[in-house]
Amino acid sequence: MTTLTVVEAGLGTPSSTQLLATRLAEAVQRLVPDLEVRTVRLRDVARDIADNLVTGFPGARLREAVESVVGADAVIAVTPTFNASYSGLFKSFVDVLESDSLAGKPVLIAATGGTERHSLVLDHALRPLFAYLRAIAVPTGVYAASSDWGAGGLPGRVDRAAGELADLLVGRAPVTPAADQGFVPFDQLLAGR
Repeated sequence: MTTLTVVEAGLGTPSSTQLLATRLAEAVQRLVPDLEVRTVRLRDVARDIADNLVTGFPGARLREAVESVVGADAVIAVTPTFNASYSGLFKSFVDVLESDSLAGKPVLIAATGGTERHSLVLDHALRPLFAYLRAIAVPTGVYAASSDWGAGGLPGRVDRAAGELADLLVGRAPVTPAADQGFVPFDQLLAGR
């Protein structure tokens, strides 16, 4: 059975971060047969994370959360945006992970925030973080501002990112846009010079 672990760093219950994490997981689940989805809500292990940072020893709940992430075939990581970056709780959890524990693991990155101005958190904070961990971040990250809920564009971004993660999970080659949609492979551009 293929396993997917969703790491969700929302602080409220419910929260927009939790909602986005659920939508992303459901979209991947529709595309991957026999997918087991596990959720790690960092809010529930926040004190365990702080204790581990101070003592160096993870408690049972934190150890279980880490094992769920490390043992998964793929990860969806969703954080609220604070001060133009991921939350401190999210980063503290990542600091608990061994540096090579996500190497080669497909990861879908996502974030929520109050305004569209913080959407660069995906490419300026989350993508470099997972590159450092040598994870394979899918090309489409999903950012959801307050104005995105109920708007037309968010479901399409969720489906596209979920499709990219599903392709990696089941070993399919990613779908490339058709030439009539304006996509021209780089080698064809060079050949046309």
